[in-house]
Amino acid sequence: MLDQVLVTGGASGLGAAVVHAVHELGGRPLVLDKAAPSSSEVADFESVDLSDTRAAERAVKAIAERNGGLRAVVTAAGTDACGRLDEVSGTDWDRVVMVNLLGTAAVVRAALPMLAGGRVVTIASTLGIKAVSDATAYCASKFGVVGFTRALAAETAGRVGVTLVIPGGMRTHFFDERAEQYRPPDDSKLNPPERVADAIVFALRQPEGCEVRELVVAHAEEGSWP
Repeated sequence: MLDQVLVTGGASGLGAAVVHAVHELGGRPLVLDKAAPSSSEVADFESVDLSDTRAAERAVKAIAERNGGLRAVVTAAGTDACGRLDEVSGTDWDRVVMVNLLGTAAVVRAALPMLAGGRVVTIASTLGIKAVSDATAYCASKFGVVGFTRALAAETAGRVGVTLVIPGGMRTHFFDERAEQYRPPDDSKLNPPERVADAIVFALRQPEGCEVRELVVAHAEEGSWP
């Protein structure tokens, strides 16, 4: 199941950790991202801005055609715009939902005809099941990913494996461009992304007929769960 694994956001963060985990197990990771990956572990790459959903669909088809199809999709790309609703510009707010939710749906929609017997792993967040202030865009997008994935699992049952992964905070560059008040403190209890990637690969490697439907993966002492 690790041949032709398409990873969105595979150039950095959790996506890059998934690329590494797939490669280490002898798989072929394929990447969609705005930035080109620096890792030699990536078998193929297509540049795309996932906020452009039609472009995302075309990118999926292009990379699949070059590689003889797809066996699995992991939607690890994500973005954020912190702040109160009336302080975040409409453009920035919309982009979070477009990348995190609509980009996820567009990639899965384009890949689905190729995935009979394959798998989809979507990435939500603990903020997709627990709401906090100053995160309306992110919570809206990740709550949406939760609902989308549960409906997709019902829709494709018996044809395509579907897993929802709900990570807590991770030690990645995701927080780098945030204002100081929205960055986790240096002593925060966060998982390295490799641990979440291991859980994703676990789901991808399940035998036919066995489904890991949902996984919450968080540091034991992180405050976003439960």
